[in-house]
Amino acid sequence: MPALYRPVVLAVDDDPQVLRAVRRDLNRAYRDRYRVLASTSPDEALRLMDELKERAEEPALFLVDQRMPGMTGVELLKESLTRFPSARRVLLTAYADTQVAIDAINAVRLDYYLVKPWEPPEERLYPVLDGLLEDWRLTHRPPYDGIQIVGQRFAPATHRLRDFLTRHQQPFRFVDAEADADPLTLPTVVLPDGTRLSRPGPAELAEVLRLSGESERQPYYDVVIVGGGPAGLAAAVYSSSEGLSTLLLDEYAPGGQAGMSSRIENYLGFPGGLSGSELTHRAVAQARRFGAALLSPVSAVSLRRAGRARAIALSDGREVIAGAVLVATGLSYRRLDAEGAAAFEGAGIYYGAAVAETSTCAGRHVWIVGGGNSAGQAALHLARHAKQVTVLVRAGSLGETMSHYLVEEIEAAENIDVCSGTGLVAVEGDGRLRRIKLRDLATGEVTVADAEFVFVFIGASPRTDWLGDAVRRDRHGFILTGPDLGPAPGLPGWDLPREPLLLETSVPGVFAAGDVRAGSMKRIAAGVGEGAMATALIHRYRAGS
Repeated sequence: MPALYRPVVLAVDDDPQVLRAVRRDLNRAYRDRYRVLASTSPDEALRLMDELKERAEEPALFLVDQRMPGMTGVELLKESLTRFPSARRVLLTAYADTQVAIDAINAVRLDYYLVKPWEPPEERLYPVLDGLLEDWRLTHRPPYDGIQIVGQRFAPATHRLRDFLTRHQQPFRFVDAEADADPLTLPTVVLPDGTRLSRPGPAELAEVLRLSGESERQPYYDVVIVGGGPAGLAAAVYSSSEGLSTLLLDEYAPGGQAGMSSRIENYLGFPGGLSGSELTHRAVAQARRFGAALLSPVSAVSLRRAGRARAIALSDGREVIAGAVLVATGLSYRRLDAEGAAAFEGAGIYYGAAVAETSTCAGRHVWIVGGGNSAGQAALHLARHAKQVTVLVRAGSLGETMSHYLVEEIEAAENIDVCSGTGLVAVEGDGRLRRIKLRDLATGEVTVADAEFVFVFIGASPRTDWLGDAVRRDRHGFILTGPDLGPAPGLPGWDLPREPLLLETSVPGVFAAGDVRAGSMKRIAAGVGEGAMATALIHRYRAGS
């Protein structure tokens, strides 16, 4: 962020002695990057918030005591939510108030609670706040004079550029093009030095902005990982940390479907939840720290044997040789089977959370198709910005397909409603989405509703077409591994005197992990576990066992 820009950290406590200690500790660690403000009353804190909003200043974090006269800390944080929804929130509590704090995690999007006293701050305060402030920094867009995208708001090509830069956590400003702008030059990317790129593709943009990763590639790696979702990133961390030369490839941007998730609330160790982009950023930084090479947007197009090694042909025309390969390409969202839907992809119909469109949805009516956890997380995220969110579910109720905690939060949200037993059958518009047709699956009755934004979460298919016949797959395209392959003597081309290892495919030395593997749990934590397990199995393969 610019050197002169210092976001606010606001501490609130009615006990002057405690507040002095809080302010002292905050200033000691953060005054070079943040402006620390303190208030002795909730009313004064609300006035400060209003002044910050008038001056277009953005608080990064609120640290609020629970027990205060006139208004509790939870009540104050609830008020702050309407003013600054993206700020991080920490509650200071006594031991007796811990249940109140746990309840507030959902009620006010509480990120953390600290039980007083917090000394020593180096052990009990700073590690917590460091993580929260870093998370806030990753998702916040400070005053910025860098990259601009000039385009038509509902043009698919514009959406793709916005989504690409958002997934790569690259700050940019979107400028809605004038009505008389030349559509043949849009979208245009304007760089800080004035350079203008007309209708650039992801590969060109990644090269210009140096987002693609390693510019020089080794001819051989101990491990090549295809796919940068949770499984692939976990494998990159573990294999590189254990001294294996590691290359991770991703055809678009690291993170996979998990990287598109607006909020992950059931991941171990993050009681306040975290976004997919935050999880991805941490994992990428960790993998690079251990020496892993990351390359994107580059996709694998084929796999072949090269003696005891394996060769992967890439979309840029080159080939990379690996001692072992991990396929972690994950899933692609299934397309909406509704009349006219293909014409509005990126122009009102979006697959996945499409975080790049969050600001566009502010104050609007948003429709979500799907009843799984990804749909529920997106509904709760978008409800913080949209005027109304409607979830369309083919099942009889959300509880049939969605985790209980998400169902409870959706039911408690005032601006989310659920239409169960309903299918979306057709869409209409004039270059951008305008209307949708809904069918009651019980009665067959069709109704029409105005709609500008539809986010689709209706299941997914494995990304395995690039493999051809190289490895065995089930009838749905998922990769078979380990015992699911059957006895080794019956495997064509299997030339080792042992059975395939647990995550090993029908080709020795080629492994699969995460959602792309047949029988996997299709959960982020499970993918991370399989990625770590794959590294151990690759060691066994390399050792000849």
